[in-house]
Amino acid sequence: MLFANKEELLTSLSGIGSVSDDSFHLENEEKFREQLLDRLVYNSVLNEKSEVKGLSRFIIKSAARDLGVILSSIQNLYIERGQGKNSGYTVPALNIRGMSWELSRAIFRIANQTNAGAFIFEIAQSEIGYTHQRPHELASVILAAAIKEGHRGPVFIQGDHFQVNAKKYHEDKSKEMTRLKDLVYEALKAGFYNIDIDTSTLVTLEPPTVKEQQKLNYEVGVELTQYIRENEPEGITVSIGGEIGEVGKTNSTKEELRAYMDNFNINLAEISPDYLGISKISIQTGTSHGGVPLPDGSVADVSLDFDTLAKLSIVSREQYGLAGAVQHGASTLPPDMFDRFPELETAEIHLATDFQNLIYDSRHFPNDLKEEIYDYLRKEFASENKDSWTDEQFIYKTRKKGFGNPFKAKFWDLPESVKNKISEELEKKILFLFEKLNVRNTKNIAQSSLTSCDVSPCLKAELEFC
Repeated sequence: MLFANKEELLTSLSGIGSVSDDSFHLENEEKFREQLLDRLVYNSVLNEKSEVKGLSRFIIKSAARDLGVILSSIQNLYIERGQGKNSGYTVPALNIRGMSWELSRAIFRIANQTNAGAFIFEIAQSEIGYTHQRPHELASVILAAAIKEGHRGPVFIQGDHFQVNAKKYHEDKSKEMTRLKDLVYEALKAGFYNIDIDTSTLVTLEPPTVKEQQKLNYEVGVELTQYIRENEPEGITVSIGGEIGEVGKTNSTKEELRAYMDNFNINLAEISPDYLGISKISIQTGTSHGGVPLPDGSVADVSLDFDTLAKLSIVSREQYGLAGAVQHGASTLPPDMFDRFPELETAEIHLATDFQNLIYDSRHFPNDLKEEIYDYLRKEFASENKDSWTDEQFIYKTRKKGFGNPFKAKFWDLPESVKNKISEELEKKILFLFEKLNVRNTKNIAQSSLTSCDVSPCLKAELEFC
């Protein structure tokens, strides 16, 4: 399926489309979708030749634009949510770690089936690293999936936990901020118009006042917000998320929320009264990323503080006009908890690990590949193992790293019969989540709350970030 060179790729466009002067013209939608798209997305990920990889991504993004598949910001929807103009649902933010083509297509199929529009694709900073999926690559895969499944309208892609490393920040502030800003810039160029900045790692509980504890959090958050506003495409207001409590640590409080928001807004206004601030706030309610594995590899029950989630959502909306609070680390919660989130008007919920678990634990996933991955993890990440862990706990915590190299191509090359069966299982999970989170029939809400902005794909940018 790999193109040998750029010329072979261009030849494959015959009767389907044409490339000229850094633009792509789609001539036959049906042939593009049925005869070429699968090969283009495969090459956009796995071709080692940058000119082929970059051109494949450019063609996918150009075709998506021609077909009305638009990379968008969810900002206006969240503003309207904060104003009480719509309610009763929780936006699922779905992390795309592995089997990205199959998972993205399954999400769009369920969205089409349920007429859903209020949902987000996302990838965290850490996931970009260990899955070896840079923003331009993932955006191409998601847009190709939208085309394949006949989706039309906005597509929301989010940079999740674009996080400051506290240790590196205190060692060399300039270097750490440059690293993070470079990632933000790359994401914006790829079409990530929703970015969660996570400076909660800089919170310290040592100072006597909450304001002092949150000081670095809101100051650095403002600096990153300013950078995003200065670099977002003209006509697009990126939806920015803030965070007051690091996931997995102490539960958040109203005092922390107010200290962060009051001082964040004051500092941002001093830079420019025209800059919009954040649209939502992530808090800690008792969960942890991926859940807590027990010795047998199962996941421990979580005591989620719904009271904190409800109260902080109310404060964030009524006092600051935000969409509400965001729940992280939720995908491994018990099924009977999920309908509580829309009941409490939770703005957004982040879902990642359960999709990963479903893939690895599927009876259709090849055992020989699974054992090959697990053996690799035991050797390459032995230093991350803890004396108190069983092998099952170690594998549970590290198998997310199996989606990247050297196994990335092997996931893409799984037999179609295997991928189809796992896709069916993914669909069932996504349908359950969309139903429980009440995002059925939210497509009109998503579309009507958007402002139109036409950002043309750029071949130079696709080649630059290959």
